[in-house]
Amino acid sequence: MVITGSLCVLLAVSQAANPLRTAEYEVRPRIHEEFEAKNPELYRLSSAAFRYQLRWLQTDTDSGLRIYEIKFPSARPSRWEVNNTVYATYYEPRQVKGQRVPAVIVLDILDGRQRVARAQALYLAARGIAALTLYLPYYGPRRPGNVRLLSPNLEHTREAMGQAVTDVRRAVAILLSRPEVDPEQLGILGTSFGSFVAALSAEMEPAIRRVVLMLGGGGLVEAYYNHPRVAPYRRIWEALGGTKQRLEELLAPLDPITYASRLRDRQVVILAGKRDEIVPPKAAAALAEAAGAKLIWFDCTHYGAILYFIPAMEICIRQVCRESAVN
Repeated sequence: MVITGSLCVLLAVSQAANPLRTAEYEVRPRIHEEFEAKNPELYRLSSAAFRYQLRWLQTDTDSGLRIYEIKFPSARPSRWEVNNTVYATYYEPRQVKGQRVPAVIVLDILDGRQRVARAQALYLAARGIAALTLYLPYYGPRRPGNVRLLSPNLEHTREAMGQAVTDVRRAVAILLSRPEVDPEQLGILGTSFGSFVAALSAEMEPAIRRVVLMLGGGGLVEAYYNHPRVAPYRRIWEALGGTKQRLEELLAPLDPITYASRLRDRQVVILAGKRDEIVPPKAAAALAEAAGAKLIWFDCTHYGAILYFIPAMEICIRQVCRESAVN
């Protein structure tokens, strides 16, 4: 009886600290019709309501941070059923009663195992900023076999990018529906490949007002066409009759620089490596100029940027928080 009573007390305390285990909510995206009409069809989001599931995972008793799993249906389903459920993790910081918190959607690097995004989200949440990470199409539990988001099949890649952006936009709708989130301090952070998706998402979603792009850029064909890493593919492309101009036309819908002027009324900062061997520095400079963004250089390579994790995250925090955005 003593053991049973102790267990009951512990269970009661646990439920009091974490009253919400699993719940479902309905959300209807806030669509600005005039803005949406100008979006390419590939990135348009329906105003139809959808439901998301929120499941409590854990609470840090010291910081008060709560971590939840979120699942919701993809806005632009593919032919692979497994790819059509979006898996996200929500990091909810301890709040001061009566105050809303900033929120950031965090998009991972190309390998997509969420290690970088998770570290960034935890850093933000520990400093009072809600963060949401999500698996992009064909990543993690969404991957059917060996299918990848990026593919030599440009039509597949095009559709996958459209799905990625509209999934991010649904994540925005979820954050805007959360009572603890300040809609005026909603941002997005993308690193490396994630920065390309983040830029496109911000360009298509007017609710994203604060943008941080780490190790990204624009003007993809101009930046990469003569890059040594793509020389074998360029030779094949040209042998098949392809030209640089034709490739620019095909990739334009996927290139953040195509729609960069839409970011000129947002608060945007680009963090770039002076010696980046993956995303050429000129790509970062080109996007910054087109978007009217603040460009901050770190003296590093692409992978060497990890040494600047803390200063980069502090810049992100200043960018997202209302009173101290980078200018």
